[in-house]
Amino acid sequence: MTDDNQRLCVLKFGSSVLCTEADYPAVALEIYRHVRDGEKVVAVVSALAGETDALLDQAERVGSGGPDTLVARVARCGELHSAALMALALAKVGVRACTMDPEEMGLVAEGEALDANLVGLDAEAVRAKLAAHDVVVVPGFTARHAEHGVVTLGRGGTDLSAVFFAARLDAHRVRLIKDVDGVYAEDPARNPAAERFSQMRYAEAEAASAGLIQPKAIRAAEKEDVLIEVAALGSAEATTIAHVPARKARPPKPERLRVALLGCGAVGAGVLAYLQSRPDLFEVNPVLVRRPAKYGDPGRYTAQLSEALAGNPDLVIELLGGADRPAELMLSALHHGAQVVTANKAAVAKYYDPLHACAEAGGGAIRYSAAVGGGAPILETLKRLDGDVVALEGVMNGTCNYLLSRLGEGWSFDDAVAQAQELGYAEADPAADVDSHDAADKLSILIREAFGVALLPDRIAKESLRDVTPEAAQAALARGEVLKQVGRCRRLPDGSIEAEVRVVALPVAHPLAGARNEENRFLVTDGSGMVHQVFGKGAGRWPTATAVFADVMDAQRALLGRVPADLPAPVSLKLLA
Repeated sequence: MTDDNQRLCVLKFGSSVLCTEADYPAVALEIYRHVRDGEKVVAVVSALAGETDALLDQAERVGSGGPDTLVARVARCGELHSAALMALALAKVGVRACTMDPEEMGLVAEGEALDANLVGLDAEAVRAKLAAHDVVVVPGFTARHAEHGVVTLGRGGTDLSAVFFAARLDAHRVRLIKDVDGVYAEDPARNPAAERFSQMRYAEAEAASAGLIQPKAIRAAEKEDVLIEVAALGSAEATTIAHVPARKARPPKPERLRVALLGCGAVGAGVLAYLQSRPDLFEVNPVLVRRPAKYGDPGRYTAQLSEALAGNPDLVIELLGGADRPAELMLSALHHGAQVVTANKAAVAKYYDPLHACAEAGGGAIRYSAAVGGGAPILETLKRLDGDVVALEGVMNGTCNYLLSRLGEGWSFDDAVAQAQELGYAEADPAADVDSHDAADKLSILIREAFGVALLPDRIAKESLRDVTPEAAQAALARGEVLKQVGRCRRLPDGSIEAEVRVVALPVAHPLAGARNEENRFLVTDGSGMVHQVFGKGAGRWPTATAVFADVMDAQRALLGRVPADLPAPVSLKLLA
C-alpha cells in the first residue's frame, strides 16, 4: 500500500509576485517549502506583471471592436506561458512538477467571454497527475466554455481559480501569495504601524481587501467553506479568512539576520544567490573561500575565517568539504547559540551526537535537510512519521546511477568514470561514490532519524561498483531488470538495526528502478505497512541549494520567533569529551 493521500494545498501566485522572469526561482522556493512539509501542491499562476494588459492592448490594436471570444483567446496566452515556465523552474530545483491546460483538466466556465464563472473540473484527471508529481501547475484566469470555446474570468480571476480548485479537490487550504503578508486595516505603505488581521470572516475580508482579493473569489470561498490564507513569499505570517471572528495584531518588526557562509562552490554559489535575493532578511558576511581573488570582488569574499565569522553571526551555513574541520566549525558556532545549516553528510554522520548535544547546550539548532536526498525531502518525511518506521530503502547516489547506466550500455568501468568526471557527476577521486562510502554516510543519518539508533558508516556493509561488470549490467537489462546501488535498513524483532548498501537488480517497474542520474528515490514503510515514496534530485547546484535555503528560511523564522525553534532531544554532553 502506497501513500496516495497526502494533504493537498492550493497556492496562488499573481502578477504582484510574478513581476518578471527573475521571480520564478523565488516562487519555486516557496512551492518547495510546502512539498518538503509533506503537501501535494496545485500552483495557480498568473501571467507576468503587465503581460495581460499588453495582450489586451495588442488585441485592441489589431482587431479593434472584435468579438470578446477572440479577445479571450489572446488574453489567456500570458497564463499558459507562465504556467509552463513555472513548471520548468520547479524542475530545475528538483521538484517533480507538470502543468495542465484547461482542456486537459476539464476546467469549464459559464457566462461572459471576458468575465466568466467556473462550474466544472475533472478532479480525477488532476488527482492522476498529482499521483505521479508533487506539483501540478495550472494557469489561472482562463477556462473552457461550451459555446465560446475559451473564456477568461475577469480581473483577479486567478484568485477565483485557486478557490475553485481547493473546493473541487478537497484541499485543506488555499494560500494566496501576495506582495503583502496579509490583510491590513489600512494601507501599510502609508501607515507603517497599521494593524494586520490575523483572522477574519469572509464578509469582513471582502470589505477590507478591496483590490487585494477578487470579491468573486471570497464569495465562492464562503459558499464552499474554503479556508483562505493571505501571505507573502517566505513568510510564516498570514491572514486567515474563514468562519471566524476578526482579530488584529501589530505585524512583526522585520529584522535582518547576520549570516556567515562557509564555502562557495557550486552549491554555495546557489545559496549565496538566494541570500542576496532577500537583502531585507539577511546581511551576509564576507564568504569564506580558498582563493578570494578568483571571484573578483575582494569585499565579498575572504580566506580569513575570522572575517567570515565576524559579528557573532545569527546563522552559519557550512558548505565546505571533508568532515573533521567542518564539524569543528559547526560545533563552535552551535556552542555560541547560532543556528547552523549544512549539506555535509560526512560531518553529520560522523559527529551526529556532538553536533546535536552542542546545539542543545548552546540554545541553537542544526539543520541538514540537504545532507541526504538533496531536493528529495526524505528527512522531513521521517520527522513527520515520528519514529513509526519499520524499514527504509533508497537509491541515494546520482553518480552511481550514471555509472550503472553506462555499464548497461557496455562501457568499461574506467570509461564510465571518466565520462562522469567530465560531466561533473563524479569527483576527481570517485572512491566515496563508487565504494559506497557516500551512501553509507547518508544511510547512517537516515537510521538515526528513523530509528534513533547510532550506526556509524564504517559499520554498514557496503558493496563497491568496481565489482560490477558491463556483462552483469547488460544481463540484468536482458532479464527486464536494472542494476541500482540501494541502501537499505530495517528494525529487527530484537530492536537491532540491519543495514547495507548493495548493488541489486530491480524489475524495471520497481519504484526505485526509474531513478536517473542525480535523482534520488526513497521508500519508507511505516508501522501500518504504508509505503511512503519520496522522489527528487539528490545533487546539483539548484536542487541542493534550494534544500539548504529552505533550512535557512526555517532557521530565520525560528530565530525571529515566528515558529517554535525545532531543537533536538537532549543528548549527554559526555559525548563531547
